[in-house]
Amino acid sequence: MGSDSRQKTDHRRGAANRAKSPLNAQARSYLDHHRKVARDSARRLWRTPVASLMTWAVMGVALALPLALLLLLNSLQGVSAGWESSARITAYLAMDVSLEQARAAAEEVDTDGRVFSVQLVERDQALAEFRASSGLSDALDFLDENPLPHTLLITPQDSARSAEGVRALVAFVEGMDGIDRVQVDLGWLQRLNAMTDILARAVWALALLLGGAVILVIGNTVRLAIENRRDEILVAKLVGGTDAFVRRPFLYTGAWFGLGGGVVAWLLIQMSLWWLNGPIERLAGLYRSEFALQGPGFDGAMALIIIAMLLGWLGAWLAVKRHLDDIEPGDIAGG
Repeated sequence: MGSDSRQKTDHRRGAANRAKSPLNAQARSYLDHHRKVARDSARRLWRTPVASLMTWAVMGVALALPLALLLLLNSLQGVSAGWESSARITAYLAMDVSLEQARAAAEEVDTDGRVFSVQLVERDQALAEFRASSGLSDALDFLDENPLPHTLLITPQDSARSAEGVRALVAFVEGMDGIDRVQVDLGWLQRLNAMTDILARAVWALALLLGGAVILVIGNTVRLAIENRRDEILVAKLVGGTDAFVRRPFLYTGAWFGLGGGVVAWLLIQMSLWWLNGPIERLAGLYRSEFALQGPGFDGAMALIIIAMLLGWLGAWLAVKRHLDDIEPGDIAGG
């Protein structure tokens, strides 16, 4: 019993000694200083609300524009993927192909692994459907023979529902005996994909340019803050403050600017989606399309804010690296 009590006492003493060790004290002091600097940087921004809001607004617009274009691009790619997946191949058989030969051709196509289903539309069935839908039944009565061929309606598998997969399947069907003509309209889809590729590259180029603009805006703002706190920086260096110690408040300032800019960008995107969704839904309904603008979601919003904070931190770091070296304690004597 006494030994257990001594072990517990030793354990508590060891924990207390570890808590009081220089390493733990240094870590706590380091973290406490970071918290203090972060709070002080946030307070300084709130003391100049107009200037801070203007910087946040500029950053928000610069970040929201490429993000809005990326969301539009993703929506277009989703719609084009849906159109691409609905591609169907129509194969017209020669006029001298009999019904038995047409059925054999349909079975041959159906055995291909890239084909999901094959529907044979017999020429008599096609003529009857055309007669019912066209309203030209009286004129069709004067025909001596059926002018329509047997037709195969081929639906590719999901793995083959792409421009390349459909082209390969078309080449296979065209090489079969008895096939007169194969029709599939993928030219417009290829043009749409080419346009979206160009748009994607343009959006990324714009995002890089505007990201650079954000870094420049933050860098210039932090440069002004450095000039306003020049005397404070000189005193800190005189008493032995390291460059990391002096740099830290400005890096937090850049990060806070990035956080505010990211939130403003997210708000602009949400308001734009709310404003545009109604007309877009009505337009999509007129074309019987499922097109809809998709928002960034929670993950996208978090990624936006993190990227904005990184850009703010980078702009502040560049400004501090450029201007902090020019401020030395010897400037007091020179002044």
